[in-house]
Amino acid sequence: MIVAKRKPFEEIKGMLKGYKKVLNIGCGTCVAVCLAGGEKEVDVLTAELDMARKLEESPLEIAKITVERQCDREYMEVLDDKVKDQDALLTMACGAGVQFLAERYPDIPVFPAVDTTFIGVNQGVGWYEERCRSCGSCVLGMTGGICPVTMCAKGLYNGPCGGTNKGSCEIHADQPCAWHMIYERLSRQGRLDMIMDIVPPQDWQNQIPRTVIQPGYKKPEAA
Repeated sequence: MIVAKRKPFEEIKGMLKGYKKVLNIGCGTCVAVCLAGGEKEVDVLTAELDMARKLEESPLEIAKITVERQCDREYMEVLDDKVKDQDALLTMACGAGVQFLAERYPDIPVFPAVDTTFIGVNQGVGWYEERCRSCGSCVLGMTGGICPVTMCAKGLYNGPCGGTNKGSCEIHADQPCAWHMIYERLSRQGRLDMIMDIVPPQDWQNQIPRTVIQPGYKKPEAA
């Protein structure tokens, strides 16, 4: 899932300086699961902003709402009537939600209240680990399901480097060497020969906005 964390309060407050009517919009999916932007977090931030602006003698008329998903038009219609009289929109969704709101309401400033950090897994309540960087060229089938882009400090597609030391990375003894783990996993699976397959250099300098259309579907003509 997409993992995010709330921006520093002073940064959020600074973005809203000069605005008197703001709608704080939460998202009920990824950011809710990772405890960054769901209904509870919307309530907390809304209360904090209201109190801070009152103390500064610059009251903020702030409303709040949490939708099921901010990246899906199906769930955005509920906002149409609520944004009309707002000076600005504050969203606690991921970067995709921020952009979708800005596209839907191009005449109203939209500000992000959270930073989108990575695609990760839930290891415990409030504990998330990065496992995918959406690099667009997945090699997990060759590396035993261990991502060399996120798990290796250098993001090496072909490893290990010369800094591996008894299973640890040179950056810190507590950081496992991704390629040592890949070696062990492939060996256990009887696929150690895969480690000799060279992955060609990735064209990181030519990244463009990407679109994924799942098999059996097509891009609507209107889009």
